Amino acid sequence: MNFYKALDKQIYSRDGYSIVPIRIEDRYDIMRWRNEQIYHLRQNKPLTKEEQDNYFDNVVTGLFTDAFPKQLLFSYLKDEKCIGYGGLVHINWIDKNAEISFIMDTSLEENFFLFHWKKYLELIEEAAFFDLKLHKIYVYAFDLRPHLYEALQECNFFLDAVLKEHCLYNGRYIDVIIYSKTNSL
Repeated sequence: MNFYKALDKQIYSRDGYSIVPIRIEDRYDIMRWRNEQIYHLRQNKPLTKEEQDNYFDNVVTGLFTDAFPKQLLFSYLKDEKCIGYGGLVHINWIDKNAEISFIMDTSLEENFFLFHWKKYLELIEEAAFFDLKLHKIYVYAFDLRPHLYEALQECNFFLDAVLKEHCLYNGRYIDVIIYSKTNSL
């Protein structure tokens, strides 16, 4: 297992679910899910295996040894099986905030979206607030998946901003919705 220098604790778990430093063996599942769900990601074309390998070799490996990485990526596991991935990205170490990213196995989205988002948020909050001592975490989302807001609200995130007509999607401008949570410790 890889270890993040920036974290004292490496595994966050609850009720059979966990997040662990991103595992190289999960990279092609992650690539497939990203390609299947490209519509809601800031990704403009499908990824190839070569691009995914290059990303892991040239970006991800450096994250483990950096004391202040720009992102911390995790494999999201049910027992030992990877069923999603995400992390804290665009980490601002000065202002102590970070964006949350997360996608799950596409086959889980229809019936288990709310459950997995809530479980993942519990786990990532522990890393963000308890270990990294971040002040604020947030989700930046294209206004395409209203069920996402339900999960965020149930986990006590607040509507922080609506960026009106911020992104061009399928020939029309859509809003970006930002939900945030501040560290109350």
